[in-house]
Amino acid sequence: MERRTIGAAALEVGAVGLGCMPMSWAYSTSEQSGEESLRAVHAALDRGMTLLDTADMYGPFTNELLIGRVLKERRHDAFVSTKCGLLVGEQHIVANGRPGYVKRACDASLRRLQTDWIDLYQLHRADPEVPVEETWGAMAELVAEGKVRALGFCAVGARADHRSRAGAGGIHAATIRQLERVQGVFPVSGVQAELALWSREAMGTLLPWCVSHGVGFMAAMPLGNGYLSGTLTPGGGFETDDVRARHPRFTAEMMAANQPVVAGLRRVAERHGATPAQVALAWLLAQGPQVVALPGTKKERWVTENAAAAELRLTPADMAELGALPAARESWE
Repeated sequence: MERRTIGAAALEVGAVGLGCMPMSWAYSTSEQSGEESLRAVHAALDRGMTLLDTADMYGPFTNELLIGRVLKERRHDAFVSTKCGLLVGEQHIVANGRPGYVKRACDASLRRLQTDWIDLYQLHRADPEVPVEETWGAMAELVAEGKVRALGFCAVGARADHRSRAGAGGIHAATIRQLERVQGVFPVSGVQAELALWSREAMGTLLPWCVSHGVGFMAAMPLGNGYLSGTLTPGGGFETDDVRARHPRFTAEMMAANQPVVAGLRRVAERHGATPAQVALAWLLAQGPQVVALPGTKKERWVTENAAAAELRLTPADMAELGALPAARESWE
């Protein structure tokens, strides 16, 4: 698979990585299987999808434990990205950016992952009660101690910032201000944020910031939580513990309203003998060499399909047609 570079630390990864969250968190519990997920991770590494993206909050903790079972056998085949800064309670999630906590969280992640180092340690969310420079400084000390190779920053999602869309600087303005602050403490190697054909907000300011600063961009939710794969039926419903059951784009009405996006992907896919998901990923990779796609899945068959997207080359006409497709509509609109 084509290799791409993650920012300041010049660390190479496959152009398509593996988002591990669905194996343990946020999606239908009834479909989660540890053995099936392990097969998916091994399949990803076999196909050059070296970047495994997890977090301590996924589960919580169970996702890192799962990935640790693979790393125990194949540590040198993988580029491990995990995150700190969010604590999961029974009814809520809170940020914790206190330096002492960050260091304890890293040590705990290392134990669960069964590894001596983390390739990319990401700040999941900045703590509003702690200056972000203090949190980032503690993370930089982990690099000096050899526990971490590089640091990354997760942007607040576009949907989470929906109410600020009319604000000065756009929806990623707050994230960019934080990035400018931490960049003065220790170099940012990667930024992770939502970017997909139906969610292109990051292309306005956040992706250009990464390009101008030599920072890698890791595209989260590149298949629109599964919608852009064309495999979801409008009105089909979701299990109550599935985040899409409460998602403004996944009401029956909005899933039907957004079908033109999937139809456009299918038209291009038919011309290439590909799938809509592969076209969506190929479109994303065409946005620049600093972009790495992180489709999440827990199934080996989707890993195989996603890996093949790295070989798909879209034409200028394809890109123009896809670029003209509408952005996602949401129930609050």
